[in-house]
Amino acid sequence: MTTHEAVLHPPALINELKRNNISHIVWLPDSETNFMYQMLQAEPSIDLVPVCREGETMAIAAGLWVGGARPVVLIQNTGIFESGDSIRGLGLDIDQPLVMLIGYRGWTRRGATPDSAAHFTEHILHAWGINYYLVETDEDADRIGLAVEEAERTQKPVGVLIGAEFGSD
Repeated sequence: MTTHEAVLHPPALINELKRNNISHIVWLPDSETNFMYQMLQAEPSIDLVPVCREGETMAIAAGLWVGGARPVVLIQNTGIFESGDSIRGLGLDIDQPLVMLIGYRGWTRRGATPDSAAHFTEHILHAWGINYYLVETDEDADRIGLAVEEAERTQKPVGVLIGAEFGSD
């Protein structure tokens, strides 16, 4: 039996974001998303909006949305913890159809989850009533489109858990 680590390549996500007419990605860049960051800098159809803290992403995305843009936020699961009040006040209370791309730090796919960030992520999303989709491979990238459709239909935040490391090619 061979073991297969899930690998996700940035072009799969970027193409899905473009297919869904996403105009902005509001995010806190980190080392895990470096490959995607480099490719997005060269993508003229999507504007990058860097922030200092994850909690800022919701307010900036709300402002873009009110102005007619189609933003998503890209943060790590630990950023969801830090963004709780913004998610509640701006996402849930004002009915913002926001897609949150969430790096699923600590996710192992093997049942053992020693990283508390991974352990609490889904529990917190459930507690807030936020539906989510898991993306682990290039073939899963179309789930972003499902999340965009659901966010627009329900006028609520929807998560996309990025459960794999980005590959460089």
